Amino acid sequence: MLPFGTHFGAAPDALLMLFMALGVDAVLGEMNWLFRFVPHPVVLIGNAIAGLERRLNRTTLPDGDRRLRGFVTVGLMLMVAVGVGWAIAFVARSLPHAWIFEVFAAATLLAQKSLFHHVDDVARALEAKGLEAGRYAVSRIVGRDPQSLDEHGVARAAIESLAENFSDAVVAPAFWYVLFGLPGLVAYKVVNTLDSMIGHKNDRYRAFGFAAARLDDGMNLIPARLSGLIVVLAAAFAARGNPWRALTTMIKDWRHHRSPNSGWPEAAMAGALGLALGGPRKYPGLIVDEKWIGQGRARATSADIDRALHLFSAACLLHAGLVVLLLWIQSLLAS
Repeated sequence: MLPFGTHFGAAPDALLMLFMALGVDAVLGEMNWLFRFVPHPVVLIGNAIAGLERRLNRTTLPDGDRRLRGFVTVGLMLMVAVGVGWAIAFVARSLPHAWIFEVFAAATLLAQKSLFHHVDDVARALEAKGLEAGRYAVSRIVGRDPQSLDEHGVARAAIESLAENFSDAVVAPAFWYVLFGLPGLVAYKVVNTLDSMIGHKNDRYRAFGFAAARLDDGMNLIPARLSGLIVVLAAAFAARGNPWRALTTMIKDWRHHRSPNSGWPEAAMAGALGLALGGPRKYPGLIVDEKWIGQGRARATSADIDRALHLFSAACLLHAGLVVLLLWIQSLLAS
């Protein structure tokens, strides 16, 4: 970590810049006003992945060749990600006041406020306009078939997405920034986007997306478990939250999720709120028969989404507090 600069305008400590990035994201969110003029980094990443996939993922090739091409795609994307992240960080530490660009770059790759609003939109749609509006709102944040969901299924899907993305879009990016700075954060975001685009277990992507899916699992191994623990602690501050039930449900039911990572924050949230999440679900062209996570109610409502958002807000505050704690410990060790 870089110490505070000794001259006016020098870059602050990396942990302090991460804390500021979390603050910028919490206040400004997606910054649509900015990305009307310049493309969003995630859009650029997605376009690059789509272009490589079109060129390299030939369905006429054998699976071994397609898997190798998938490794090449991941490798190319990671090289670009690390290079771009390093270049921004280098400029931020070389020019007076340029560190602010790193703070904003990091903020654009976090998703606290946007995640809150997307999930809140589902609750408001269900309350004000009914099931069809709720299905449309939830289709923006989950991949499953919205027409297969009743009101309770829509509410559960929104809460599950909130829990999973607390790890993927908040804790994990920050975790990789703490370890490797902006290059680590950009690399994680690239891998996570690769997984969401080509890491599917269908005929088109099973071989080509193998490397992306496995690397995403590896990079989320620690952040997912950390996310679950943060949700457990946040349950003590949430409306009718139960931290003990969150902890026991997380330990017992995390493996009921098809992902080796997503089950941790999802089980913690299910336990904290007294809900049953997961269960059988339908994706386009695929029916997944999964076990339930949690022993509570499966008949979730928009009020439960509101409780989950309260829990999420508390978890985000605790997460930011954890960054401050790391900064304090670092200052003690340096003194």
